[in-house]
Amino acid sequence: MLLDFDTSLLNYGAITFSQYGSNQSVIKVQFTMDSLSLFFALAAAFSAYFLWFYLLARDLSGPKLWPFVGSLPDLIKNRNRFHDWIAANLRATGGSATYQTCIIPFPFLARKEGFYTVTCHPKNIEHILRIRFDNYPKGPKWQTAFHDLLGQGIFNSDGETWLMQRKTAALEFTTRTLRQAMARWVNRTIKNRLWCILNKAAKENISVDLQELLLRLTFDNICGLTFGKDPETLSPELPENPFAIAFDTATEATMHRILYPGIIWRTQKILSIGAEKRLKKSLQVVENYMNDAVAARKENPSDDLLSRFMKKLDADGNPIPIHVLQRIALNFVLAGRDTSSVALSWFFWLVMNHPHVEDKIVKEISTVLKETRGDDQQKWVDEALDFDEADRLVYLKAALAETLRLYPSVPQDFKYAVSDDILPDGTFIPAGSTVTYSIYSVGRMKTIWGEDCMEFKPERWLSVQGDRFEPPKDGYKFVAFNAGPRTCLGKDLAYLQMKSVAAAVLLRYRLSLVPGHLVEQKMSLTLFLKNGLHVFLQPRKLQTPEVATKA
Repeated sequence: MLLDFDTSLLNYGAITFSQYGSNQSVIKVQFTMDSLSLFFALAAAFSAYFLWFYLLARDLSGPKLWPFVGSLPDLIKNRNRFHDWIAANLRATGGSATYQTCIIPFPFLARKEGFYTVTCHPKNIEHILRIRFDNYPKGPKWQTAFHDLLGQGIFNSDGETWLMQRKTAALEFTTRTLRQAMARWVNRTIKNRLWCILNKAAKENISVDLQELLLRLTFDNICGLTFGKDPETLSPELPENPFAIAFDTATEATMHRILYPGIIWRTQKILSIGAEKRLKKSLQVVENYMNDAVAARKENPSDDLLSRFMKKLDADGNPIPIHVLQRIALNFVLAGRDTSSVALSWFFWLVMNHPHVEDKIVKEISTVLKETRGDDQQKWVDEALDFDEADRLVYLKAALAETLRLYPSVPQDFKYAVSDDILPDGTFIPAGSTVTYSIYSVGRMKTIWGEDCMEFKPERWLSVQGDRFEPPKDGYKFVAFNAGPRTCLGKDLAYLQMKSVAAAVLLRYRLSLVPGHLVEQKMSLTLFLKNGLHVFLQPRKLQTPEVATKA
């Protein structure tokens, strides 16, 4: 009986073991079938993707496109020469001066958020900035990227918000009182600070970073004009200014938001790392400074821009909220500080490399001052030029315009396509994509400015007689001050400030670059010189205009 039980148990175990082995085989077969199904599904998906990618890349004429990462590898590789890279890509297209690329090569995104049309063709630029102005606002990507820094200020808004600020600012910028206020700030800063620093450097034969001095000068001027408050950053000690440093850091970090896919900077923001961590800290400093400025103007209104805007009402007839006033003022600081100082820095560098241009500029200044101040040359350098004298400097204005043609302070701008469109050159623009017009590249195209486009020639801006400033007939060949409804309101004031500062320096000194100093561009919203502009100064020996002015 026991033997029968044991035999039955063994038989049961054998059957159970046999069933287990059978089940294992079934599982193994099933696993193999699932793996094959997954493999074929992935193979089909990849095949479909690569076919789709091939059709996408075939239609694009820009930099090489890679699966999954688009043109990002080339963008990252050329990040330190970004604007020259874009210019080279546009030149490679021939006469079209337009190309399209993609940085998010995935279905449903590739021709929307990740799609970029880059152009420098004047007709395309006119189409974007004037003819179809309403179809090309700043757009959600730009506004989201810049919102933390600029809020709904004039440079980061569209529609009614932008129009209200534009109308208010346009009224103020046409008043003679604003011009007089600007002249007062500029001349005082030149006489009481800039000349003191430069005289000391020339006497002791030490170099100065001219870009740093110019940034401080224009910062003091625009703060005075905007807040009625002089931060005195341009002083012999060259003190560190927390607001100026924070503002630089914030603009540079914000630029990263525009250049790279949103998922990158949003992830950094959530984790508080990298550029987003720097941006957050910088914005706290900026916010504190703006709070103090607005509070001061509420207690003691003046004739500055902030006080003028505080008297205005919004579209609903209510006073403009404090946080909006802060961002409006900050937008004017951005426009007035960096653009003029950067343009002047490139101007002085170009003049140092073209002494014949320098001689013509000094001769023109001397001729004007002889007529307005007499033969006593000491009177020429006792006071900075007033704006009426600066108005008469035609060749100097041509040299500044030529500088901006080659080195525009804002080298490129971005627009968002609201609806499908076709540019004048036939390029199709899908709704939801980004359009970039490269101001930097416009001045470097032979098809636009001729075979000598890379030469620094102020004469190209003068009439045949050479006595009148003549911009190109096609106004969209030169958009350093923007164009269309968004044309820079401060254009004339900017030219006057730049002419006053340029004359103040060149009439007193000859400049020479510090040996070995490397001049190159910095990747930012504005075209800074990455390493500054380090120069030596030698006092200039002025001669009467009838005699050659070469020192």
